[in-house]
Amino acid sequence: MNTAIVILNYNGVKLLEQFLPAVIRYSQHARIVVADNASTDRSAEFVQREFPQVEVIRLDKNYGFCGGYNRALKQVNAKYYVLLNSDVEVTEGWLQPLVAVLEQDELVVAVQPKILSYHNKDYFEYAGAGGGYLDMLGYPFCRGRLFNFIEKDESQYNDTRPVFWASGACMVIRSSVYHQQGGLDEDFFAHMEEIDLCWKIHRSGKKVVYCGKGSVYHVGAGTLSKSNPLKTYYNFRNGFNLLILHLPGLRLIITAPVRIILDYLAAIKFLASGLPAHSWAVLKAHYHVVTTLLKTFRKRRKLHEKFSFNTRPLYRGSAVFAHYLLGKKRLTVP
Repeated sequence: MNTAIVILNYNGVKLLEQFLPAVIRYSQHARIVVADNASTDRSAEFVQREFPQVEVIRLDKNYGFCGGYNRALKQVNAKYYVLLNSDVEVTEGWLQPLVAVLEQDELVVAVQPKILSYHNKDYFEYAGAGGGYLDMLGYPFCRGRLFNFIEKDESQYNDTRPVFWASGACMVIRSSVYHQQGGLDEDFFAHMEEIDLCWKIHRSGKKVVYCGKGSVYHVGAGTLSKSNPLKTYYNFRNGFNLLILHLPGLRLIITAPVRIILDYLAAIKFLASGLPAHSWAVLKAHYHVVTTLLKTFRKRRKLHEKFSFNTRPLYRGSAVFAHYLLGKKRLTVP
């Protein structure tokens, strides 16, 4: 199994102490690497001392999620990369089914396992759950999670099937494809960068797959909690930029005004709910989108020179409309 598990770390010594032993125990045929984003809590020294079988890559400063992985993976030679968050508890037999999916179909280039909640192990976890999708307005959701509603795991998603995006919390990807696509877009910095990468994969004619035969447990919100306005800022900023980068011209002209209205309704809802900082985060996100529009369109043009637009894998409906107006707690994806 020519596979490298790469865990990006920043001041996460407690998480490494808690979760790295299981990674070692249940990933015996894989290379394990901790990429350290210039931590100040001596976590890199801790790994070298307590887990000498684990490689440590030391970066000279904190490059964030995207930049950290991009720089670390340039130093890792393997057929498959596993991007694994430091707050993920892996289980026995978690990795083999994921690699088997890649081995069986050359068109499949990225795959994620079933992602369950570490704190409530009978339920799915927010970041990835049973495989990720994107609706026609650019709002992400998962099988097992529709906005803040989380489903109980009753083996309903034990299948293997194509999805739109695989979670960056635990994703296995062909190294050749990762580098061909330029890695993770560092302008995203954090949040939704894996959705951007997966959309590029679809545009290149390849597939992203969910495999429910492997399971992991994710603590979640290790970098930014849901209550942090910065998380709101990144989600709204990066979500809008996704549309600019990947939607065809006419589709973008139609979609953008609707998305703007819905985002501003969300800002009003935050304000009415006593969360003015989150409301302000939405406004700042849109300001950033406008002020960097020329740069984003230059990136869009370069992408289009490489790959045709591809919106076929998008969910043909609105998750916002289904959840907030119709009261649906899950969406059935064909």
